[in-house]
Amino acid sequence: MQTSLLRKQPAGILRLDPGFSPIILAISEFESQVRASQNPEPVTIALERTGSQVYRTDRLVFNDSYEHQEDNFLYIERLIKTLLWLKGGYRLYLYGPEELTARIKRAYEPGGIREFDRDFMSEVYDSPFEVLICYQDEIPDTNEKSRPIGRHLDGCRIGFDAGGSDRKVSAVRDGEAIYSEEVVWHPKLHADPEYHIDGVLDSLNRAAAKLPKVDAIGVSSAGIFIDNRIAVASLFRSVPKPLFDQKIRNMYLEIQKQFGMIPLEVVNDGDVTALAGAMSLNENRVLGLAMGTSEAAGYVDKDGNITGWLNELSFVPLDLNPGAMVDEWSQDSGVGSSYLSQDAVIKLAKPAHIDLDDNLSPAEKLAHVQKLAESNDEMAKEIFRTIGCYLGYAIAYYESFYSMKHVLVLGRVTSGLGGSLIISEANRILKTEFPDLNRKLRIALPDEKSRRVGQSIAAASLPEIKKVGI
Repeated sequence: MQTSLLRKQPAGILRLDPGFSPIILAISEFESQVRASQNPEPVTIALERTGSQVYRTDRLVFNDSYEHQEDNFLYIERLIKTLLWLKGGYRLYLYGPEELTARIKRAYEPGGIREFDRDFMSEVYDSPFEVLICYQDEIPDTNEKSRPIGRHLDGCRIGFDAGGSDRKVSAVRDGEAIYSEEVVWHPKLHADPEYHIDGVLDSLNRAAAKLPKVDAIGVSSAGIFIDNRIAVASLFRSVPKPLFDQKIRNMYLEIQKQFGMIPLEVVNDGDVTALAGAMSLNENRVLGLAMGTSEAAGYVDKDGNITGWLNELSFVPLDLNPGAMVDEWSQDSGVGSSYLSQDAVIKLAKPAHIDLDDNLSPAEKLAHVQKLAESNDEMAKEIFRTIGCYLGYAIAYYESFYSMKHVLVLGRVTSGLGGSLIISEANRILKTEFPDLNRKLRIALPDEKSRRVGQSIAAASLPEIKKVGI
């Protein structure tokens, strides 16, 4: 599927990943050449999601007189993949050249290359995913809404953050965190629902013991949530579906009952990351990136609202290298989770000639490499510089879809010296290759305490405590 036109190397070849081919460079080159060509053909893409919300974009591709059909397909297929995981949707509208749109439609059929994406979206939106090839005037226009999120700091609150390697909890009283704790756990490895339920309750009860009462609970977690129910979440990947439906899907609703039906709000950890950034910076237009077990993302728009987009950037393509790492869950290559998470550290350890004990957990492997970096091991530091390069090109790509003023980077991967190296290299990429973006955008790395527990503190602000009227 890879072609020469859509293969662009960065200005400086990466020592640990010499085949890295940033998607932002390839797309920019493709679009430039299409605009310069004779009679380019229009393509219209629209995605519909819950509440009849629609995102639409109009693009151009080479016409049939050029021998760029493979380039056209890769460009549109990767764009749709990006939009699907960034925006979400259960219905894809397409207009464009007949051969191109038919090929895209086949990709989302059973057995097609995007079968995982189709099945995932069908489960999230509880509706069969469909691809509709239409006339251009039949495709709906953009219709999107946003809603306020969090920033409620009154009363006695618990903020809980369920990560893939640890769970964090904070007890917050009138906006001040009086207790915070992290506990290592391994949710992705456990099939027993009770392991998950007991772990969550253990953290919540520890925080509750530090407060005179509990007025509200806010939860930040990897996954997709609808009305506080768990639609899809990688944390429960090992739980058999019947047990997931029986015990996990309504887990937080059952926990709410145990705490006397106090206000409880469950939000994707990416959006809480963005909220944490907006609160700490006192700014909006914030993209939050949590680099931990996977890549979590969220966005607070110019009005301080969340958009209702999926923001599952862990599945958004970043690299067009045909030899790029394949994500074990989606079976797609070159996607964000392999570049902006602990998986990237583990992946790069091999070319860095750093041996990692197979008996260590992924989090322990990350900690080992971080310790080497702190002790001034040059190859360990090169791993974090490489991830910073990934981040710089990723931010440039994300900016194509988000209106950003700040990017707040959190997560275990950013702890210690490694985090500083990541941010420094990302800033270098923006300054040298994307100077216009660099002038208007700031990448922020919170202090160590905020970096590790800020997520659960922001989570505490999610629920609104209703005041009883007189």
